[in-house]
Amino acid sequence: MNKDENWYAYEITVASEASEAIEFGLNELDALGTEINNLGVKPSDVLTVIGYFGEPQTDEILRSKLNEALRIYGFEANAIREIGSRRIGNVDWLFEWKKHWKPTVTAKFIIAPSWEKIENSEKIVVRIEPNMAFGTGTHETTKLCLKAIEERYESGMSFLDVGTGTGILAIAAAKMNAGFQTSESEFSGCDTDADSVKIAGENAGLNEVEGIDFFVGSISNQTPAADFVCANITPDVLIPILPLLLEKTDKVLVLSGILKEQEKMITDKLNELKISAFKVEIDGEWLSGLISR
Repeated sequence: MNKDENWYAYEITVASEASEAIEFGLNELDALGTEINNLGVKPSDVLTVIGYFGEPQTDEILRSKLNEALRIYGFEANAIREIGSRRIGNVDWLFEWKKHWKPTVTAKFIIAPSWEKIENSEKIVVRIEPNMAFGTGTHETTKLCLKAIEERYESGMSFLDVGTGTGILAIAAAKMNAGFQTSESEFSGCDTDADSVKIAGENAGLNEVEGIDFFVGSISNQTPAADFVCANITPDVLIPILPLLLEKTDKVLVLSGILKEQEKMITDKLNELKISAFKVEIDGEWLSGLISR
């Protein structure tokens, strides 16, 4: 990528309690990265959420998507105090974004950027270099999937990650596998974004995990079944392929990427498919569903 290429930062000053909604809205606009400047901010204060883009955003579309996100999270449009923008260099935005990304710690994992030093931890460390792809491990939907892996994945299980992003879930499962060894038939991850698949492969190398088959595309009739399947994707993509996901799951299926207000959409589809036994986990405004086969 050309280091002289310009990028665009949109700085949203918002009531602190609505910051997650704004970050969600920016990601819905396909932001290349987001950050929340909340250092030293009190709960009653406003703060700034920054989204980075490769192309300028129109004011109408930006405000419309942010207002929609606020509505989903239960906030009024006046939660936004101010919207500013600036043009920056490619290297500058990556540097600014990386300054604010810190490790995510769960019961068994530490998801850490490649540059962060981790000392004397008994947890499994998954190193991620996100570059331009979504997926740093900090989002609730990813943490819900990691929780399911921690609790239900067993050594020897094959694993399929649908909507793999930067490969966090497949890499985490592979590192839980006995001896951290995989084969091409055991672990796979797919994504419709070619850049994400490339970065997922690089992250697997960074973690010295071999044999994960990352491929561009989605699940299909030709996709081999797996013991443990994760699908961390939005309901509009998830619901049409839900029958296929169930068909390709031998033991455990985890569905994520679902807002709490979208729960009925998923449960109605599961009931239609004669699936009545599933476990719902909630983290903030998000939920996951776990189905045992």
